[in-house]
Amino acid sequence: MTAEGPGGDSPPRSKRADAQRNRETVLTAAAEVFATSGVDAPIRQIASRAGVGMATIYRHFPTRADLVTAVYQHQIEACAEAGPNLLARADSPLDALRQWTDLFVDFLVTKHGLADALQSDSDRFAALHAYFLDRLLPVCAQLLDAAVEAGDIRPGTQPYELMRGIGNLCIGRDDDPRYDPRRLIALLLQGLQRHQGT
Repeated sequence: MTAEGPGGDSPPRSKRADAQRNRETVLTAAAEVFATSGVDAPIRQIASRAGVGMATIYRHFPTRADLVTAVYQHQIEACAEAGPNLLARADSPLDALRQWTDLFVDFLVTKHGLADALQSDSDRFAALHAYFLDRLLPVCAQLLDAAVEAGDIRPGTQPYELMRGIGNLCIGRDDDPRYDPRRLIALLLQGLQRHQGT
């Protein structure tokens, strides 16, 4: 009865910590499996990667849509939190922008198949898309502003345009092994630099 209160005893707390750890492990494993096998990968494959039983996955995520949504949100948060950390640690704001762009591309690749998986629940997909923009646009703007302020890139690039451009360059990666979007994205970032010609 008192387990939910702030003064609850330690067994429920450690149980909650274990459950949270299991959830994080499942989300990480699911993201890896989705990246290689798509969102329709067998749940048993995710359970095996996570080192947990299938019952653990279903306890946290009763449906595949629940799991896909949670992975998507988890990765949005990781991508959002990475921006300020990279700005603090990178050699330059441009370097931070490049590293963040790499993470963003990883995220987009893992997101492959999300729309199909959530097709039966378009409200859920719309809410996720809004969450994606709310969390990541300000981070992208912060990185762009810092790079402009440092004189690394020319002003005028809109965060939405950059993210949309990167997303569009990632389309088709799954269908053509000869296509590497990262090469074109590197050229895109190179084109933003202030010292570029004309």
